[in-house]
Amino acid sequence: MTLMAAARTTARITGALTRLTGRSMPRSFLGGSGDGYLPEPYGISGSSFSTTAAAAEESPERMFGLLKDYEDYRRAMYGGLTHKALLVDAVGTLVIPSQPMAQIYRQIGEKYGVEYSEAEILNRYRRAYEQPWSRSRLRYVNDGRPFWQHIVSSSTGCSDSQYFEELYNYYTTNKAWHLCDPDAERVFQALRNAGVKLAIVSNFDTRLRPLLRDLNCDHWFDAVAVSAEVEAEKPNPMIFLKACELLGVNPEDAVHVGDDRRNDIWGGRDAGCDAWLWGSDVHSFKEVAHRIGVRV
Repeated sequence: MTLMAAARTTARITGALTRLTGRSMPRSFLGGSGDGYLPEPYGISGSSFSTTAAAAEESPERMFGLLKDYEDYRRAMYGGLTHKALLVDAVGTLVIPSQPMAQIYRQIGEKYGVEYSEAEILNRYRRAYEQPWSRSRLRYVNDGRPFWQHIVSSSTGCSDSQYFEELYNYYTTNKAWHLCDPDAERVFQALRNAGVKLAIVSNFDTRLRPLLRDLNCDHWFDAVAVSAEVEAEKPNPMIFLKACELLGVNPEDAVHVGDDRRNDIWGGRDAGCDAWLWGSDVHSFKEVAHRIGVRV
């Protein structure tokens, strides 16, 4: 594909994505660059997205053809690979809660006098989380305790410190989480063998690193960008840029995979990265590797 043809293809993709999202693509996407669970780290599905009527202008077949042309162009540039680095969201993409949050809040809370039903806990949790956090511009500061104490007491009506500590510590263990894709280790090893660098990009507090060690997956990644450490939360582009800096790659050379359209897709693209929505654009890490150009 010639540079002129590639430019035309990229422009067509940009226009199609703009119609699909109802939102303009950042300028960086024009140069060939592009966590759902709400919120991390408790994994409550709640992100919403409505497509515009204009999305009908682009058929799925046409979109697929445009994206294939674009990825073929990138492979030609990068020696068979579409990207030099893969950024991965944590909760909802790499790992998911082993049991529903409201169920755990209720089970552990019974001995502390929590009487709300699981449905009530979930509704109160969502309302509390959606409210602005007035004590800091970041929700996850250091270990995140003040924020999570607020969320737990708002969700359950219980402010018992022992209850909070038991609940907080539970979510630090591998009992609370499991890998979303059982083939993840094999795929990530294949990607690294092919020269693709890997990083976690997550809105999480400082429990993330010990949790990854407990799940025995911390060594899969070359870098970890945690919002509590970077002091920037997705969709802020700074956390993606920090991950790219840690990997030693330019944003346009990286693709981010996550399950939240606002935090992961819009945030990643605003940073100049490509971004694929987990559960929609890709459904497994093997599919991610295949799109990058690595056989597993």
